[in-house]
Amino acid sequence: MSDIATWLAQRGLEKYAAVLAANEVDFAALPYLTDDDLKELGLPVGPRRKLLAAIGALATAPEPPPPEAAATSSRGRGDAERRHLTVMFVDLVGSTALSGRLDPEEMGRVLKAFQNAAAGEITRMEGNVAKYMGDGVLAYFGWPRAHENDAESAVRAGLAISDAVGRLPPPAGERLMVRIGIATGLVVVGDLIGEGAHQEEAVFGETPNLAARLQQLAKPGEIVVADTTQRLLGGIFDATALGPQRLKGVAAPLPAYAIGAERTLESRFAMRASVGLLPIVGREQELALLLERWRQAGAGEGQLVLLTGEAGIGKSRVVHALIDAVAGEDQFRIRHQCSPYHTDSPLYPAIQQLTLAAGFKADDGNATRLDKLEALVKRSFDPTPEQAHLIAALLGLDGEERYGKLAIGLQQQRVRTLEVLLDQLLGLARRKPVLFVIEDAHWIDPTTLEFVGHCLDAVARARVLILMTARPAFEHGFGGPSIMTRLTLNRLGRDHIATIVSRITGGKALPKPVADEIAIRTDGVPLFVEEMVKAVLESGLLRETDVAYLLDRPLSSLAIPTSLHDSLMARLDRLQPIKEVAQTAATIGREFSYRLLKAILPQSDAQLREALDHLVNAELVFRRGVPPDALYSFKHALVRDVAYESLLKTKRQALHERIVA
Repeated sequence: MSDIATWLAQRGLEKYAAVLAANEVDFAALPYLTDDDLKELGLPVGPRRKLLAAIGALATAPEPPPPEAAATSSRGRGDAERRHLTVMFVDLVGSTALSGRLDPEEMGRVLKAFQNAAAGEITRMEGNVAKYMGDGVLAYFGWPRAHENDAESAVRAGLAISDAVGRLPPPAGERLMVRIGIATGLVVVGDLIGEGAHQEEAVFGETPNLAARLQQLAKPGEIVVADTTQRLLGGIFDATALGPQRLKGVAAPLPAYAIGAERTLESRFAMRASVGLLPIVGREQELALLLERWRQAGAGEGQLVLLTGEAGIGKSRVVHALIDAVAGEDQFRIRHQCSPYHTDSPLYPAIQQLTLAAGFKADDGNATRLDKLEALVKRSFDPTPEQAHLIAALLGLDGEERYGKLAIGLQQQRVRTLEVLLDQLLGLARRKPVLFVIEDAHWIDPTTLEFVGHCLDAVARARVLILMTARPAFEHGFGGPSIMTRLTLNRLGRDHIATIVSRITGGKALPKPVADEIAIRTDGVPLFVEEMVKAVLESGLLRETDVAYLLDRPLSSLAIPTSLHDSLMARLDRLQPIKEVAQTAATIGREFSYRLLKAILPQSDAQLREALDHLVNAELVFRRGVPPDALYSFKHALVRDVAYESLLKTKRQALHERIVA
């Protein structure tokens, strides 16, 4: 294999060689490619999936990349780092017994099919296949690039692997099954060990060992996760507590959980709220504006409100407060939850909402589901057979026997489906005001976004409030409709932070140094405040009395809550290859000068200015003045902290020596 073009041609993807070459994508860049990257390059869904699966299966290919490409790839990963990583071990059940009954060549095909199935699902969930071990697969989620929900992605990949392997042709008439163990924790990752073809990136720490032991604990077809992973999952999946487990190589018994099916809830926020929700703090003006727009909508002047703000700022909490405020009124509520895992699935939020609203059960047959769906749709309007068939088809139901064959093409079917969904919305609005919530629109699929745009003219004369939540970078493409209000949530002040802290502690005061540290490091982001306070209370740092918490020893730096690590690290990993500049700047402190950073970094003036411009544009740092006299500061103290803590201690030491010098 001479180059990437040849590698693509061997997989039937040669037509995309020019696109990758034009964007300087080589073997070194392949492991970093995400679905969003390929989408930006213009690749359709099918080729994107094929390419991601091929990247994940590189290690199983009979012919490795050329030595120079492999060396470049290794260098491209950067130096070793300290990371909070989710590690997955997948084991093929009964492979030893199976190998005794199958011809070696046939057993080889079974193992390769298993490995390819596992690699495809791991890659699809943006994990990294670290190593193949015959009948086992080791995977990392959070390296070489972190994502917001790596623990969730690992479990989703595990469920998909179990399903995919179970669908493989059964050798010797036996259905293939897997055992999976998943753990999350601090590791050192990225150091190269071995030589030549045996060289690999090693992970050091107890997390891989724990994942391997949990895999041995799992029953066939089961996923077992560590307590650290289960905490990050919240209420997304059903989980059965297995109690404290004694695991080989682990000193004390550790809690473990067997993962079941994904829970059906109307929003991601509802999953988090299911374990307790604090009263809203400091959003009285925003809530008042939303209530005013709701009154206008109820009077027949439809409204669209786009509620924006950074992650953790409280968008979903404001939505929840509005829902509570109007709960006593006669109304309909439709709630669409966009998903980072379904950005390519047309109308995924509508499908999930209809499935939930219709009350489908796992053991419902096709006819029962059609009955339930008909009853739901008739609450808004009386559908024609074609309209009923279109909604049934959207939910993957067979409606041909009941409604007749759809005599329209796929494109016309798509257009008519959007019209039926709009008819349903307007039909509800003729009966009662409708609160139509679309959460996390930064993950919206193109068809759902098109549907929202399709609604705007009709909604202007209907009793509908469309409330969308999104992060600041979201681009809707609606133009500036007169019914649209853009509402941005800003950070909370110190008084509001103190109120949140008091509610979490039950009114007991924290020591002033601890309270001050929390206020400084959380920067008025409510989620950061909540998670930091909970982490401090669980750390053993404080002693609780009847009226307050006391600090018995000098305050050291507060640890970053595990629940925030993935999202904070993801912000840095998006900055490859200039992440090193952010890490070096973090060694100086939250504030740093251009002159000092230039003195300790071996980069040209032009390179450093360009890197800092990227950091400013990414809104990770603020700039005052113009280089070389410019001063910079990290937007979030916790982002600075995670950048600093990702460095190896030896590298931190070396950087501190340069700063002192």
